[in-house]
Amino acid sequence: MALRNKRLAFIGCGAMAEAMVKGLLVKELVSPEQIVASNPREERVQELVDRYAIRATTSNREAASGASIVNVAVKPQFFGEVVEDLESALDPSTLVLTIVAGVKMKRVADSLGTPKVVRVMPNTPGQIGRGISVWTATGAVDDAEYDRTRAILSALGSEVYVTHEDELDMATALSGTGPTYVFLFMEALVDAGVHMGFSRRVATRLVSETILGSVEYAASTTDHLAKLRNQVTSPGGTSAEAVYELERGRLRTVLTDAVWAAYRRSVQLGEMVKPDHEERQ
Repeated sequence: MALRNKRLAFIGCGAMAEAMVKGLLVKELVSPEQIVASNPREERVQELVDRYAIRATTSNREAASGASIVNVAVKPQFFGEVVEDLESALDPSTLVLTIVAGVKMKRVADSLGTPKVVRVMPNTPGQIGRGISVWTATGAVDDAEYDRTRAILSALGSEVYVTHEDELDMATALSGTGPTYVFLFMEALVDAGVHMGFSRRVATRLVSETILGSVEYAASTTDHLAKLRNQVTSPGGTSAEAVYELERGRLRTVLTDAVWAAYRRSVQLGEMVKPDHEERQ
């Protein structure tokens, strides 16, 4: 009910924004008539209309006009163009959700003329409704708008609110980049299975089901992960031998280093995004 009678605009309707649109419609949180999306390509506009029966346009300004909630989902290098397109187009009461990597809330608020800004870091499993979105908001966002934000993010899966914007860079490194670590780990296990003699099809099935089941098992209990690991690590057994090799190979250290590297890069990318006046030159 949080989104009843609210018009939602999606500026830049790529994969993640489309996942939001699809989830909102599947969960019947909004009707197609409430959504308008923009994309620079005519064929993409028609694809969205045909697929979801929403309104779509190549004009960012047209899409945002009269919207209660504007979702900005473009690459950082295109944010300046969006600012130009939306100059003076938004009412100060408009709620803006941004998933533009590296662009701070203050800049979004100053550029688009509304103090009500929510910044979100989703991840790719959101495309099947199983993602986790980390978000924060400016002080101008009220309780009702918090509820609307949670309703929108529920279209992608789960959500976690954090109080400090710096935590978005941390989320980028842990959950935003997280699927990369998991896919690489899965790929390595599948390759090991193939090396032992399994077909790639069977190895992929074994690895996928093992990881899926392990994750669901861990989520079903409050036990520490170390306790769960110890349940399958018998003294002198196969798991103990495997863990010894993983620890000898510094798996924990390498993973920690990877997360910290991703965090540092996230901060760097934010610092590299040019101010609006520089982008217009």
